[in-house]
Amino acid sequence: MTQVIMLDIMRNALMTIMKVSGPILIVALVVGLTISILQATTQVQEQTLSFVPKVAAVMFALIIFGSFMINSLITFTNQLYQLIPTLR
Repeated sequence: MTQVIMLDIMRNALMTIMKVSGPILIVALVVGLTISILQATTQVQEQTLSFVPKVAAVMFALIIFGSFMINSLITFTNQLYQLIPTLR
């Protein structure tokens, strides 16, 4: 295995990680920021007020983006399995 192949595998792995985790992190960030702004304007500092909507939004995002995430991981895994015979 050469350095070029290893670096290509690592680059593909990092891109797959960003593609898979990106939608969930963006949804959690937007919901958290919205709830924080709402809490700052109303001066209601309840911890569960920020936690419960974030969990609900992340679960909803997992339902929506779940098939895309699984397909991305399957594609990456298939690419890795196809590389195995070419390695020495």
